Amino acid sequence: MSFPLLTATAALPALGAIATAAVPAGRRAAAKWLALLVSLGTLVLAAVVAVRFEPGGARYQLTESHAWIKDFGVRYELGVDGIAVALIALTAVLIPFIILAGWHDADPLETKSKRWRPTQGFFALILSVEAMVILSFEATDVFLFYILFEAMLIPMYFLIGGFGDRAHAGSDENAAAQRSYAAVKFLLYNLAGGLIMLAAVIGLYVVAGNFSLTEIAEARANGTLDMATNTERLLFLGFFFAFAVKAPLWPLHTWLPNAMGESTAPVAVLITAVVDKVGTFAMLRFCLGLFPEASEWATPVILALALISIVYGALLAVGQRDIKRLVAYASISHFGFIVMGIFAMTSQGQSGATLYMVNHGISTAALMLVAGFLISRRGSRLIADYGGVQKVAPVLAGTFLIGGLATLSLPGLAPFVSEFLVLVGTFARYPVVGIIATFGIVLAALYTLVLYQRTMTGPVKEEVRTLPDLRLRELVVITPLIALLIFLGVYPKPLTDIVNPAVEHTMSDVQKKDPQPEVEAAK
Repeated sequence: MSFPLLTATAALPALGAIATAAVPAGRRAAAKWLALLVSLGTLVLAAVVAVRFEPGGARYQLTESHAWIKDFGVRYELGVDGIAVALIALTAVLIPFIILAGWHDADPLETKSKRWRPTQGFFALILSVEAMVILSFEATDVFLFYILFEAMLIPMYFLIGGFGDRAHAGSDENAAAQRSYAAVKFLLYNLAGGLIMLAAVIGLYVVAGNFSLTEIAEARANGTLDMATNTERLLFLGFFFAFAVKAPLWPLHTWLPNAMGESTAPVAVLITAVVDKVGTFAMLRFCLGLFPEASEWATPVILALALISIVYGALLAVGQRDIKRLVAYASISHFGFIVMGIFAMTSQGQSGATLYMVNHGISTAALMLVAGFLISRRGSRLIADYGGVQKVAPVLAGTFLIGGLATLSLPGLAPFVSEFLVLVGTFARYPVVGIIATFGIVLAALYTLVLYQRTMTGPVKEEVRTLPDLRLRELVVITPLIALLIFLGVYPKPLTDIVNPAVEHTMSDVQKKDPQPEVEAAK
């Protein structure tokens, strides 16, 4: 029996979470270092998964399958394709930086409400989220995926509600109330989506007789499973609704600005750069893989929703006064691009959407974490409270600028490649949609450059004159992220080589081929 590499990759952070939570109360430093070492160990295992994965091999590799609930045909079934490998790598890369960036975010804090921040719990919750996200990317049993999809809400709820941002303009009681509101809203929205998905999961079992993604795909291919059109469409809507909430897609997005705004910067990165990717990943793996006809049927409406997300998110980002909420609305716009690429039904669009998931995760992490370092120094999230920072903290301002330029998809930085592919792939099949989506690029340049201008340039405000520049720990967090943005912007081939074969399988599922350009014959 071969070594269960996929199980080990998810089990290590899960066991690390338990061990971190068990560290005695007086050993906070030990808990931090343990969590960091576990996250680095997980990164090593994720690298082994990437090295052992063969892009030209079988669709699902490193597979594991064991009986779980025999009476209902539920199996512990794992396997990865190129899309899953890329997202597992993204998760494993970001978690150590999230832990380092939040090194002091959960240190004991006595407030008027006598609320203490247990350090061990903070880092244990982060590791538990990592374990469930990685396992969700690996799961090829629909029921197993659903359990993970729902279970990750629990640690995220406590991370948002229990470890909020210290830079809050209101009183301690008001801050706690807003933090609680954001956590409850996050939980209710995602639970609602999950309950609808549960009904669809049960319906799928009634129709197919099992939960195995591979077995259902084989049955559809050989004609032994033939879903009625209306049944397939209803099941698709149940799955898609849950994934659209998680993504988030307009109009199911309203929980995200509250959750990111009230969280610490590392937890905000965990939400939008890691957890939300489960939603868009699942659209590719489950919506298109299980319900190809329904996916094509719903494409016009989904593309319209994606366009609204792109423009609406960007417009609201332009008008934001809060730095973290600006990044949240920008992310809604970016997720619109990802969904548009998925449902453009072209290989360029879906490859671009997958790259967008990875590159958005890195660029948002870079921008939000630098913003978090800035906010922790000044004690305010309001853009108006800053000005002239580049004169007193040039390294902080420089890294903030690079993160912002990546957000607007500047050529030479990683997000440009993915956004370009999404737009090309969309334009090839839906030219009007592709043209309208380009307005999102213009708006992205507007909100990013205005944010930089108002916070970093101009006269130095009295309150920021003594702000220190980035410290060593903060440089260790930001420098590798900036390096990744530049490297993948100049040389994206390592990612595209892994992703493209998986996209070809997805295109085969929906029985789509890329449109051929119309070239006038030479006279």
